[in-house]
Amino acid sequence: MNIQLHIERLVLDGVPLEPGGQRGLQMAVEAELTKLLADGGLNPAFLSGGAVPHMPAPAIHLGRGNNPSQVGTQIAQAVYGGLKSPGVR
Repeated sequence: MNIQLHIERLVLDGVPLEPGGQRGLQMAVEAELTKLLADGGLNPAFLSGGAVPHMPAPAIHLGRGNNPSQVGTQIAQAVYGGLKSPGVR
């Protein structure tokens, strides 16, 4: 199965990143989403394609010293949780 996921905009309010941390965050989100989609698949409602203009996702919890890789992994898991949700379509 070939899955193409395009996230046009990801809004992160209150996520402190050091200069240059944005690229590491992006890479972590992409890597973790790729892994999760490969391992767990996709909501069957999306198997024939589709677009979602807005998708709520579970909250993530950040602690002191979270690096961009850790934050990106949490974001990807939250996005994936939203994609797997039965009400999303």
